[in-house]
Amino acid sequence: QVQLVESGGGLVQAGGSLRLSCVVSGRTFSSNAMAWFRQAAGKEREFVSGIFWRSGNTYYADGAKGRFTISRDSAKNTVYLQMDSLKPEDTAVYYCAAGKGGTLSRGYDYWGQGTRVTVSS
Repeated sequence: QVQLVESGGGLVQAGGSLRLSCVVSGRTFSSNAMAWFRQAAGKEREFVSGIFWRSGNTYYADGAKGRFTISRDSAKNTVYLQMDSLKPEDTAVYYCAAGKGGTLSRGYDYWGQGTRVTVSS
């Protein structure tokens, strides 16, 4: 079993920054990749960014490129999402996920409980 616990969400003004963290524990050997998804009110969950655990290779949704940075600290079993130049449309609940990889939710078997990010204008 894999457990993921997110933290770091909160309220920030437009143009500000937040760093989300996701601590991973449990049987992680089958999880090739980690990713961040988000779900805004009334919308479907969407992919934000992903990282392959071993290689560190990263991939981003178009809206995240240039503003968000995903990284991992293997020693701490932690994945981060640094979010800069935040916009009101970034407001959502952000979820950490572990699994095979890709940009679709079905590529991930394990999910955290989510952390809320609110960006005020």
